[in-house]
Amino acid sequence: MPATLRQLRERRQSVAATMKITRAMELIAASRVSRAQQRARRCEPYNDELVQAVSMLATHADAVHPLTTEPEKSLRAGVLVISADRGMAGAYNANIFRLAEGLLEALEKEGKGIELYTCGKKAHDYFSYRDVPIVRSWEGFSFRPHYANAKEIGETLIAEFLQQTNDDEGVDELHVVFTRFHSLVSQQTQIMRLLPLVVVEGESEENSQRVHGEVTHTEKPAETEYFFEPSPEAVLDTLLPLYIINQLRFALMESAASELAARQQAMHSATDNAKQLIDTLTRDANQARQAEITQEINEIVGGAGALTAG
Repeated sequence: MPATLRQLRERRQSVAATMKITRAMELIAASRVSRAQQRARRCEPYNDELVQAVSMLATHADAVHPLTTEPEKSLRAGVLVISADRGMAGAYNANIFRLAEGLLEALEKEGKGIELYTCGKKAHDYFSYRDVPIVRSWEGFSFRPHYANAKEIGETLIAEFLQQTNDDEGVDELHVVFTRFHSLVSQQTQIMRLLPLVVVEGESEENSQRVHGEVTHTEKPAETEYFFEPSPEAVLDTLLPLYIINQLRFALMESAASELAARQQAMHSATDNAKQLIDTLTRDANQARQAEITQEINEIVGGAGALTAG
């Protein structure tokens, strides 16, 4: 049954109101994503110094630390899934869940027990609805994470990793599923192995860099000698937890920027679709109005003809 002129006008008004909301959300996301990028850039100097310190320590100290020790056999794995607290961000959350489910399935096929951690309300709701046990969840700061949030998550995961692994508690490895921000139109969901840390060989000090879950081991001149106070073990005990927390902070900030960029794109597309729908409804309303006018003219002409014939 064709819509009446009144129905078409009501639908057009409703779509116009929705378009105002999506346009406002697009502008808000655009302003926030630029600030998220600025916050990430401000953290780079601290990150560079921390990476350099850990790299130097890994090169010149032979100390062994539990956070860098590979287990003989990995029995349990922890997975942290970082998502958004809110929706309306296109396929942002769906891509995270798809990759996380693939990781969980792969770990289960290897015969490993799973401990799931979630960061973001959407991840908690998604896995809770599917009856997937969640050890702990954090939410409420997905679009603007702070260092305190990363510290709380990091301390929880480190404590879980350092526990003696058995059937009910402790993990031998930790993975993080998050979204890497490349640009306003490109975000990539990826997996980072957080623990245990891996020391890899590098070519020179200039090439020292952070790799996700890895500490670059650089070659130094033979005459360079370092002394660590109070001891290399004590320095590692201080630096490595900071390094892990900084890795998590990096993942949270990248995810925040990616979420805002994805929401900006989604709201921009929604606004464009609303404009097209308004144009279509306006055209249909004009046609319906013209049809009503034509029908009224025909009725008047028909009535005048009947009077004349009578």
